[in-house]
Amino acid sequence: MWIDLRRVPVALTIAGSDSGGGAGIQADLKTFAALGVHGTVAITSITAQNTREVTAVQDVSVEVIRAQIEAVVSDIGVDAAKTGMLHTSEIIGAVAEEVRKHRFPLVVDPVMIAKSGAPLLKEEAVKSLVEELLPLADVVTPNAREAEVLSGIRVRGLEEARKAAKLIAELGPRAVIVKGGHLEGDSVDVLYDGDFTELRAPRIESRNTHGTGCSFSAAIAAELAKGRSVRDAFATAKLLVTEAIRYGIPLGRGHGPLNPMAHLYKESERYSTLLRIAEAIRILEGIEDARKIAPEVGVNVAMSLPYAEGPEDVAAVPGRLHLVGRRLKALAHPEFGTSRHLAKYVLTARSYDMSVRAALNIAHSDETLARLKELGLRVSWYDRREEPPEVKAEEGATVPWGMRIAVERIGGVPDAVFHTGDWGKEPMIVLLGRDAVQLAEIVREVVK
Repeated sequence: MWIDLRRVPVALTIAGSDSGGGAGIQADLKTFAALGVHGTVAITSITAQNTREVTAVQDVSVEVIRAQIEAVVSDIGVDAAKTGMLHTSEIIGAVAEEVRKHRFPLVVDPVMIAKSGAPLLKEEAVKSLVEELLPLADVVTPNAREAEVLSGIRVRGLEEARKAAKLIAELGPRAVIVKGGHLEGDSVDVLYDGDFTELRAPRIESRNTHGTGCSFSAAIAAELAKGRSVRDAFATAKLLVTEAIRYGIPLGRGHGPLNPMAHLYKESERYSTLLRIAEAIRILEGIEDARKIAPEVGVNVAMSLPYAEGPEDVAAVPGRLHLVGRRLKALAHPEFGTSRHLAKYVLTARSYDMSVRAALNIAHSDETLARLKELGLRVSWYDRREEPPEVKAEEGATVPWGMRIAVERIGGVPDAVFHTGDWGKEPMIVLLGRDAVQLAEIVREVVK
């Protein structure tokens, strides 16, 4: 993401406030920030809510809503806007008038019901939404239930979502996206802008989905503010929300908030992750006699980003560290995506325990295993000779299989996992932990 600081795009959210910080303007502002857009607000309602319920709603006066929009437009300017909770017909009418007056690109999220089930749009206001606001929208983003209300048809699958999108488009918006989060199977969102475009993502089982619709529409508004097309904005929003759900924040006893900043946090950790591996290399190269812990294939140390999804998010040493005399020497500086073997250990361990981020391989010996146990580490193992034929036949399947065996053996992720080799495979110990430096220090202590 590249930002021209001479002219940062500005997006406006016209929506309600969520005291729990998961949805509404709070989710919108986080999403704007994650996409490099300056966020401004016009609060329409103040809600008292948490992850389980909405306990109170206080609408802001129409005059103050108008004044907020005018204040932003007259000084800062608005490159695109989105609407969220518009509780009453009077609020919808006032917002529609401001949009007609200032003519900024508009994304309408037709918020009707909170995640907890509380109504956020009065029944009599639906008519105002359809007649006054939808014709002004560049994009409208209903979920399946909202699409049913707007289109008048039942939406239970992809074909009905297409029909609903086309019917809603007849109400005036230039594009309609019917979201598939409430439907069965994979999450498939349908865009209709005269043609159909569908984006699919695997369904992520999570209770931390509060604010999904808000972040999705905010991401589209942010991209429109940058001058992107609706289709490009749609693609960005889909990716952001999928990642935000995958790394949702487990708070409260109900539906926790998703994490629209996940991508930003992930990228911000790249440099510090490389620095931690560099420090681990310094420690390993400083060991005076590393012959006992150096396997023939060499030593490597890997560390993942906090929100790693694949080997490209795991950094390691290209070419590994090899013995030069008695000491280890790294052949290159650490890079991301260079060790798929150790990356598989890290990523598999993270599927059981998200705090694990690092792995380091050393030579197998009974003496080293005894020393690791003396240091208080939990050790487990798997036998490569017991590997099922179907696992052997699949490239890269050995480590996930072996880690599953090792985890089941002790009832959790071990601090060290070993195997005694197989035909053409050197016996190995792999240390696992939260930090590459911590693992290097363990190796230094083992050698002592």
